[in-house]
Amino acid sequence: MGVQPNIAIIGAGFAGFGAAHALSGESADVTIYEKRPVHGGHTSTHAYDDGFLFDEGPHISFTMDERLQELFADSIGGTYEKLRASVDNYWKGHWITHPAQTNLNGLPTDLIVDCIDDFVAASREPVDETKITDYEQWLLAAFGKTFAKTFPGQYTRKYHTTEAKNLTTDWLGPRLYRPSLREMLTGALNPMPPKVHYVDHFRYPTHGGFVSYLNGFRARSNVAINSEIIGIDPKAKTLRMSDGRVVGYDAVISSAPLPKLIPLIDGAPDDVKLAASKLACTEVVLVNVGVTKPHVRDAHWTYFYDDEIAFTRLSYPSNFSPNVAPKGCSALQAEVYFSPKYKPRTQAPETYIEPVIAGLLESGLIDGRDQVIHTSTIVAPFANIIFDHDRPAAVKLIHEYLDEIGVGYCGRFGDWGYIWTDQAFTSGEHAARKALDRL
Repeated sequence: MGVQPNIAIIGAGFAGFGAAHALSGESADVTIYEKRPVHGGHTSTHAYDDGFLFDEGPHISFTMDERLQELFADSIGGTYEKLRASVDNYWKGHWITHPAQTNLNGLPTDLIVDCIDDFVAASREPVDETKITDYEQWLLAAFGKTFAKTFPGQYTRKYHTTEAKNLTTDWLGPRLYRPSLREMLTGALNPMPPKVHYVDHFRYPTHGGFVSYLNGFRARSNVAINSEIIGIDPKAKTLRMSDGRVVGYDAVISSAPLPKLIPLIDGAPDDVKLAASKLACTEVVLVNVGVTKPHVRDAHWTYFYDDEIAFTRLSYPSNFSPNVAPKGCSALQAEVYFSPKYKPRTQAPETYIEPVIAGLLESGLIDGRDQVIHTSTIVAPFANIIFDHDRPAAVKLIHEYLDEIGVGYCGRFGDWGYIWTDQAFTSGEHAARKALDRL
């Protein structure tokens, strides 16, 4: 190895740039290899000729880490919107502030009574956390049967594409708020209870969509786009590209999805390959809709529970920044979820445009089809990790193998965890420091 080690980073998303940033002050030759013609990865932004911009799914920056806040702000020249998160739910014609468990006001009386009655009964039962083995058990213990099945249980089927009993609980963190009885009663009686959602304020770039957060990092990094890696030889320490190039490395860090990464590695053991094949992740069809309605709703995103509505979540990008849509228009993005393991997609992405428009009409978000002036779709084959029971052992085996052969991993799909963009960035930084330690 020379004085300056050659460090290869696979993937030009937040994790890849986090790794590159951590290495920027080191004596190393660092190259990010990205198979797409653009950077951004899962945080890419798609710009259309009619003036609409759509991210690859709803992304926001709500980190409270001042170091990261300053880094990201500097990367976009300080031009960002600072917003107070407004999140709601749609259930059978009712609009409910999020989280629903503390905002039952306005729902049918029988449903409210049953939710509270079951919550009280569940609260009286002593809970042995060591005996809770799946997410369904956790929901029943936390909320009682009625609320658990009506809201988070139903949402799980639409978002995770499988039943709650098929999931573990190690992904929850602050995502599902368990209220006190007083909070639940207050939210049932008071139409304006206190906000308890884990996202309060967030930032979003004023111009260029979410990928703009990477502008400064991109300018300071050596990124090789159109560089699809088709093979990794950990013994020879080389990467093989689809265009025939072979490049050497002293250290390699990957943010690629583990099920894609493992088959690329020469000599990967069969048990590791089998483990990678067991990992589950959702695929999302993002249906982008541009409308002439200048204001659709005072929200940033909405969760939809009804099976009759095709999409699981709807975001309102033009409420993030007015510059993602032409003047006087609004941008909407609907998420329709599938997964190869539990709910394979059988139709072309474009076939979901009409069901999404039908859902927008049914919920009253648009007034007529004549308001729709833009439709497009984006497919993200890797969207959200499914924390099923196969995951823990499989991830442990894969990570131990990668550590053994000196292949670093980072980001949502390298760590194979439920992490946000700021966490993906710091995951890349951590992987970079780990790579330097190995060298």
